[in-house]
Amino acid sequence: MQKNLKQAIAVEIFTYIADASAQLQLESYVIGGFVRDFLLKRKSGAKDIDIVTVGSGIALAKKVASLLPAKPKVQVFKTYGTAMFKYNGAEIEFVGARKESYKEHSRNPEVEEGTLEDDQNRRDFTINTLAISLNKNDFGVLLDPFGGEEDLEKGIIRTPLNSDITYSDDPLRMMRAIRFATQLNFNIEHNSLEAITKNAYRIDIITRERIVDELHKILISDRPSIGFKLLEKTGLLERILPELVALKGVEEEAGQRHKDNFYHTLQVVDNIAEKTDNLWLRWAALFHDIGKAPTKRFDKKIGWTFHTHEFVGSKMVYKIFKRLKMPLNEKMKYVQKIVMLSSRPVVLAEDVTDSAVRRLIFDAGDDIDDLMTHCEADITTSNPKKLKKYLQNFQLVREKIAEVEERDRVRNFQPPITGEMIMETFDLKPGREIGIIKEAIKEAILEGEIKNDYQEAFDFMLKKAATLGLRKV
Repeated sequence: MQKNLKQAIAVEIFTYIADASAQLQLESYVIGGFVRDFLLKRKSGAKDIDIVTVGSGIALAKKVASLLPAKPKVQVFKTYGTAMFKYNGAEIEFVGARKESYKEHSRNPEVEEGTLEDDQNRRDFTINTLAISLNKNDFGVLLDPFGGEEDLEKGIIRTPLNSDITYSDDPLRMMRAIRFATQLNFNIEHNSLEAITKNAYRIDIITRERIVDELHKILISDRPSIGFKLLEKTGLLERILPELVALKGVEEEAGQRHKDNFYHTLQVVDNIAEKTDNLWLRWAALFHDIGKAPTKRFDKKIGWTFHTHEFVGSKMVYKIFKRLKMPLNEKMKYVQKIVMLSSRPVVLAEDVTDSAVRRLIFDAGDDIDDLMTHCEADITTSNPKKLKKYLQNFQLVREKIAEVEERDRVRNFQPPITGEMIMETFDLKPGREIGIIKEAIKEAILEGEIKNDYQEAFDFMLKKAATLGLRKV
């Protein structure tokens, strides 16, 4: 291990920490995520390094910073007894070893000083208890009291102590277990999974912001469906996103069945994860069918219907964002837009007309490419012929979009005639006539009756105004 450690990106900082620890006569160790990711050969570990010392983490941080040539600024968090600084692109955090105890209605523990063993005992999973000595006498030695290295090799998420107590004490650990299982493609050990199911109700004491942070990390992983299936299986999803659970199941009426929209949704999210790292487009994929549960109806003539599910779903997005304390800003509006327009390109694929394409480009604006990426991900058929046909249809739509946009320039366009121009031309004060004329010009351009051109729009304005009894002054 010592030889391997010297090959790590951050070996220089470890040497300084070892020197500082010796000068302060402290025992120090690198622990947790860095060690885990280093052993897994994951690059992410180099950016976030946790140092635990048997003593004052703040004093050690200041001492290390004083020894470094760059003399980085140390940020101190006295409330938590921690300190951190940035060095060579990595965030180094120092904390004194501690032991914790919890009260039933809070995930904030009572903390007191402890040993390295105490600190390892309080950690969430065996793979995060791994520590490497930064002490002169055994520098680079791996300390693994719970078999975390073996769990890494076997791909197992397991708590170091009693799983029931671990998750009850800090329910956020249930989300973290599922997040790590998703990110690393590991299995959650049986007893641990049962304990999550048993303690799922405890997630209610966790702030929405912390839950959403874990959901973000699940969504941005390579296969988000792993996490969402585990969230559903353990009962956590019902408490966090019941709108998704409502999509689960298949009903049959008069011999006609609809697909399971929950598992379809997860497949769409996985599909889109293969195409883009856009977190908010992945949220849109997760929510694109949530309107189907409240709009599901059976019609004896045509079977199962989900009329207006896109509109209903886009309204539900706002309620979910608000409930989870997610940003009610442009990101939310982006997700709403993709959900609202999610079926439009599908309809276009049946009959690609210029006017329909113009309207789609106008409504989607700069998000048209993301919308098409979503629609292609929404194809979940296992039939190779159908898959090929659908993708070819969407390719035709993409080509038509490019052609119409090149010719008509309607993406995010503003009609060539403004309200001020209309008022000046006809000596009008603000009123309904201005809105009627502006809307007529926009519709004429989108329908292809006139070009997106000032002169054609001006001539059209004069004709439309005449029907309203208006004359140019």
